Amino acid sequence: MIGVLGASGAVGRHAVEALIASGCGPLRLGARKPEALSAEFLTQAVETRAVDATEEASLAAFCDGTQVVLNCAGPSYLLKDSVARAALRAGADYVDVLGDDPAREALSAAGEPATERTVVLSAGTVPGLSALVPYVLMEGGAGTSPPERLVAYAGGLERATPTVAADILLSLDVGGANGEPFGLPLAAWRHGRREQRALRVEENAEIPFHPRQVALQPLLTAEVERLAAAMGLREAEWYNVFPGQQIRSLFTALPTLPVDTPEEREAVIARILTAGQIDLAGAEPYYRLVMTLSGEDWSRTGVVSTDDSYRLTGATAAHTVRALLDGRIPPGLHFAADVLKPRNLIDDLVLTKAADFSVYEGAAGSGERDGMGFEDGEL
Repeated sequence: MIGVLGASGAVGRHAVEALIASGCGPLRLGARKPEALSAEFLTQAVETRAVDATEEASLAAFCDGTQVVLNCAGPSYLLKDSVARAALRAGADYVDVLGDDPAREALSAAGEPATERTVVLSAGTVPGLSALVPYVLMEGGAGTSPPERLVAYAGGLERATPTVAADILLSLDVGGANGEPFGLPLAAWRHGRREQRALRVEENAEIPFHPRQVALQPLLTAEVERLAAAMGLREAEWYNVFPGQQIRSLFTALPTLPVDTPEEREAVIARILTAGQIDLAGAEPYYRLVMTLSGEDWSRTGVVSTDDSYRLTGATAAHTVRALLDGRIPPGLHFAADVLKPRNLIDDLVLTKAADFSVYEGAAGSGERDGMGFEDGEL
C-alpha cells in the first residue's frame, strides 16, 4: 500500500496520476477533505481517507498498513519531520517532495530512520531535480577539463497555491541548514566556499528561454552549496526568476511585511495569491530550469521546460517512490539528489511528458542543441 498525503493538492494530484499511470499501487489517498480529490481517481482501485497532517492520531491512522508514504502536503516547513515520524512508526518508508534540511536534521538527531527503513527528502523540482541536471550535463564527455562553474536560472509564470505561499513566508526564517533561512540572498559560491553579497538583484533582465523581461534575485541555498562542494566547483550562482511585475514587487517587500500574527500571515498569503493571479491574467503559464555547467575549455546548458512545475514536482516524487519500491534506493536518510540516477529521472520525465529537456553546447542561448537534447517528449 502506497499512501499519498495531500493527494488533493496541486502537487499531490499529479503524483497520484503518475503513480496510477505507471501501475503502482494499491494507493491510499489522504486529504483533509476527501471530497476534494479528483473524480477520476475514484474510478481507480484506490482507497481514500480524511486525514489532518497536523494531528498525530490522524497521521498514525493514515500511515498504518502502508509500505511507503509519499508526503505532498504542507506547509512543509511547518510539518517538518512529523509525517516522516508517523510513517516510520507505522513501519513504512517515506518520501517527501520537500522536507529539506530542517526535516533531515530533526530525523538525524533522533536517530531516524531505523536500520531497515528509508527516508528520501527533497524529491521535487527545487530542491531535487535541480541538483541532478548538472550531472546529466557531464555525460558524453563534456570536455577535457573538470567542471568549474555553474549558473542556474529557475522560475516562470504560474499560479501560486496557499501552501506554496505559506512555505515562502516560512522560508524567510527556516528551511536551510543549521537553522538558517532557505537561502541567502545575494550570496554565491566563490573559490570553493560561500561568499556573502557577491551578486545583485537585476530588474528587467533579458535571459535565454524566457519570453519576456524578468527580475533576477540571487539566492544561495544549502542544496546549491552541497552540489558545488560535491562537484568541486570553483563558482556557483543561482537566480530565482520572476517575470511577473506584481510578484516581483511583492517579493521585494516581503521581508519588511508584518507576519507576527496568524491574521497578518494570512493577509500576506492572500496578497501572494492575488499577485500571482494578476501576473498570469491573459498569459500562458510556464516554468524553466536553465543550468549552465562549464570548465576551462567547454560549456554546456540544460533546459527543463514545462507549463506546470507542480506536475513536474509530482512526477519527480512518483519516480522516487518507484525507485524506492524497485530497490534502487538503499535504507537510510537521503536527499533525493544523492540517490536517484540523473539520466533515469530525466528520461522518465520526458517520456511521461511532465517536461521537455534539451541540452545545448555552450552557455545559455549561445550553442546548438546536441544529440543529448530532447524536445516535446521526443526520444
